Amino acid sequence: MSVLTERLSVQKKMGRKGLIIYLTAGYPDMDTTLAAVLAAAEAGADIIEIGIPFSDPIADGPVIQKAATLALNRGATTAQALDLIRRIRAKTAVPLAAMTYTNTILHYGPEAFMNDFGAAGINGVIVPDLPLEETDLLADVCRKASIDLIQFIAPTSTAERIAAISKQASGFLYCISTTGVTGVQALDYKPIAVAIEAARKTTNVPVAIGFGIGSPAAARQAAKYADAVIVGSAVVDRLGSQGVNGVRDLVGAMREELDREGC
Repeated sequence: MSVLTERLSVQKKMGRKGLIIYLTAGYPDMDTTLAAVLAAAEAGADIIEIGIPFSDPIADGPVIQKAATLALNRGATTAQALDLIRRIRAKTAVPLAAMTYTNTILHYGPEAFMNDFGAAGINGVIVPDLPLEETDLLADVCRKASIDLIQFIAPTSTAERIAAISKQASGFLYCISTTGVTGVQALDYKPIAVAIEAARKTTNVPVAIGFGIGSPAAARQAAKYADAVIVGSAVVDRLGSQGVNGVRDLVGAMREELDREGC
């Protein structure tokens, strides 16, 4: 069982929902990102996603796009993100996933990327612009490096596609709550709940809902349909407006809400 699967499975056995938090490497700078990761882990995050800044982040909404742009303008690089992972791992054992895009991995070299980031402490990679038909590009190198290649399903995914994707799922299955990009918004989670129900027929890996979750109440609502929730834009926005303490407070409030009876 992979590190990511084990962490969420243990929470499930304990009757708890998993909490996955996203932060952009280098926003507002690498030292602050490190402090925010540690604060999120201490406040109850089960898994931390580290976004590697990219110039054309097609899956990201305005908040994360702005964070990535600022990080790039201040000189953030993939090599610096790698060093950040090493620094994080030296201070905490919280499971980590790198969120990046195909071009970043290809430019670095797929085998070198997985070997280097795996050695630094990454447990999974999330590549939103890598469709099912092209997963062979990274599947073998991820497997050899013991890194989970996270798969996606959406409310618009057909039953056949959900089955095909779920068969390849490892770590956790990323269930996009709505079409479009990331960002806090009011959502009806029932459409993705249908897709999750279909996925559970094919895979036993934990399922996590992401996109649009911006408050403890929204996290609780989404968690009713999944094993974990993924929160990104709200955390990045809070880091920009209130600093590391703001991240700690938001993650702690979400953890508390997810742990309330009946979630």
